[in-house]
Parts: sequence; C-alpha cells; structure tokens
Amino acid sequence: MLWPWVHIFEDMSVINRLIFLLTAIVAAYQIVIGLDAYPLLPTLYFTLAFGVLVIACLILLIMGFEILENRAVVIISTLLPLTFSLGLITIFYPSYHIPYFVFALVGFISIIISRFYYKPGIATIILATTHGIAGLIIFILPLWLSITGVESPLFSFVGIGGGLIGLTGLMLAFLKTGHPILSKSLIFSLMPWLLLLMTIGFVIGMNSIMH
Repeated sequence: MLWPWVHIFEDMSVINRLIFLLTAIVAAYQIVIGLDAYPLLPTLYFTLAFGVLVIACLILLIMGFEILENRAVVIISTLLPLTFSLGLITIFYPSYHIPYFVFALVGFISIIISRFYYKPGIATIILATTHGIAGLIIFILPLWLSITGVESPLFSFVGIGGGLIGLTGLMLAFLKTGHPILSKSLIFSLMPWLLLLMTIGFVIGMNSIMH
C-alpha cells in the first residue's frame, strides 16, 4: 500500500515541485548570506519572512496544493507580507515602526480569530485587508525609493516582488470565495512561477540596499 503523500505527489507536476524547491533554496540563500548588513530588528523580520517562505514552499512541495485549504497554513503564510513589510518600515521609516507593528499584530490576531470563529466571507475580507495593506507597502515603498534616488534602481525589484505576492494572494482570496479570477488549475499552474519570481525579485532588491 502506498503512503498517503505519494498520491499527493502524483497530483503535482515534477516541474512545479522543482520550482518550489528552487524557490526554497533561493529564500534560504538570502537568510544565510544576504542579511548580514542589516541591524538586528530588520534582520529578525526579514529572517522570519524568508523563513516562512522556505517552510511554505517545502510544505507545498510535499503536501501539494490541497494544503492551502488548511487554516493553519493560511495563518502562517500571513507572516510573510507582514514581517517583510515590517522590515522595510523599520529600515526606512523607523518612527512608524511601533504604529505599524501594532497594526500587523492586530491584523495577525484578527486573521487567527476569523479563521476559527467567523464565516468564511468575513475571514476572507479580514485576510485580504491585512494582506493588501502589507502588500501595498512592499509594492509602493521600494518603487518610490528607487524613483527618488534614495536607493538603487535595483531596489525596485522588491516592489515587483511585492506586486507578484499581492497578485498571488488576490487570486487565492477570490478562489476561496468561490468567485475565482482564473480557473483553479490555471491559478495553481501560475503560483509556483509567481512565488519564484517574487523571491528572486526580493533577493535582487534586498542585496542592492545602499544603507
């Protein structure tokens, strides 16, 4: 008799599994090599963000796309945009760190509560709102800093990565509500590539910071 996870492996293509593995390797590289230049607090935030990305990719690789239905996975994945945006705020706008930290904490706790006690529609709204604000920070802030010359033009790749993570989250949120933007199969086909491109954008941009 085959182990249950063997059947799950069969539901995901070899290419998708390889992409998730490559994404995890790129994110792990950033944790080990690419965070030495930052102060302690942003290093902690970015380590959490890339660490969540590594874990999420490995879970998807092993368990398949159906694991996205698990409430715990949804909750943990929320840490990626929240901690990454916290790292950016801490570096570039430290005076806003505490207010934004409070927002992130309240948003994260709200997502946890909504996953277990609210109707799916309300839970999705709370998730989309929290993800949306964090995603906009990751998208807009690096682009603005690059355009104004505060940071290298390469830093804009972080913003591109933020746009990709926002797009991925939006597609999954609409899929969860039963009104998907694209078909489920197409979303799952695009998702590995979007996560890989997002991670590469983050790594390129983060390693270009001039601070």
